[in-house]
Amino acid sequence: MSDVAAFRPVSRSRTTMAEMMIPAYANFGGKIHGGIILGLMDKVAYACASKHAGCYCVTVSVDGVDFKAPVEVGELVALRASVNYVGRTSMVVGIHVDAERVTTGEIRHTNTSYFTMVAKDADGRPAEVPGLELETKDDVRRFLEAITRRALRARYLDELDNSRPALTVAAELPRLATERCRLAEGLAP
Repeated sequence: MSDVAAFRPVSRSRTTMAEMMIPAYANFGGKIHGGIILGLMDKVAYACASKHAGCYCVTVSVDGVDFKAPVEVGELVALRASVNYVGRTSMVVGIHVDAERVTTGEIRHTNTSYFTMVAKDADGRPAEVPGLELETKDDVRRFLEAITRRALRARYLDELDNSRPALTVAAELPRLATERCRLAEGLAP
């Protein structure tokens, strides 16, 4: 990391992006496609991570995208992103999304998500990123929450991997009795 600072403050890479939602973004129900919102979130995560890393970055995972409220045509969507956590080559970018009805000024929170981004060097290999200078108590809280989310995600993935070999369909069939499914002919024991 000879040409980048050892630490960069959260405020240096904080990024805000806004876009008006047009009819071409709407689905058949008249609401904005979730994919449009995801695309905007990916763009703001890239901009934020690249500002921190000082190089090209790629998305490696998205942690929980819950659509809390629909976005309507004609609303202004604002996305605020900040680097919440850094590892050696990765960063967790927190994204907060609001939709504003510009005619009334009403603002609704529609999404919060966390994108893990990895910095890449000129040859496409993972590149070391600067450390993160935490400037506020919120920065510290977000960094600690990211550590917790990482640990919980690792534990979840480990449990899921460990449960697959132990899962035997015949033994687990009774679990389906209360679910909205049925076995096709020939699958019943």
